[in-house]
This record gives sequence, structure tokens and C-alpha cells, in this order.
Amino acid sequence: MFKNKVSLKDAFNSLKDSKEPFVTVFKHGTLAIEIYKPDKVDLQKPHDRDEVYIVSGGAGSFVLEGEVTTVSNGDFLFVPAGAEHRFVDFTDDFSTWVIFYGPIGGEQDI
Repeated sequence: MFKNKVSLKDAFNSLKDSKEPFVTVFKHGTLAIEIYKPDKVDLQKPHDRDEVYIVSGGAGSFVLEGEVTTVSNGDFLFVPAGAEHRFVDFTDDFSTWVIFYGPIGGEQDI
């Protein structure tokens, strides 16, 4: 098995064994990669690190600090550390890669 690759299929297989709607599938330093598949309601709370979402299936809407945008397969979303955010009105097949990185409190914008 290639150590630097995680397929979507492998990520979903790992998720099947989890009692949570997410599972960490890769870590290196401050980088953590998860697959996330919320069930009907996204109950996320703000995170202490910056994060990126890349929608891997389905569609819905994303709320970031009160601003709403539609999302679908392949879309990229950035969420700064501490920001209120969640997915809403998403399809049953919705899933997303989640990428956490950097220090607690987020990176400085340069």
C-alpha cells in the first residue's frame, strides 16, 4: 500500500467502522486529513485550527459566519480557525474531505 495516498473508497471503508460521522485517514505533522459524512444535521462547532473542505460527493449549502453559499462535488472551502460554520440542506450522498493544518489559533495572513 502506498503510504502517501488515501483513496475515497478507502476513506469510506474507514468511516464504516467509525461511530462518528468523520474519521481521520492521514496525519503528518500539523496536517490531518478526514473524511466527513454528516447524517441529516451537521453538528460541528468551531475548530481551533484552520481547515479546508473539498466536497467529495453530493451537494448542499455551506454557512460560514452567517454567509450562505451553495456547494457541490469538487468545491473548495476555506474556514479560518474559530469561525462558526456548518453544512445545511445537503443531499443524502453528501461527503467532504476535511483538511486541518497549522497552529492552534490559525495561521497569520501574510
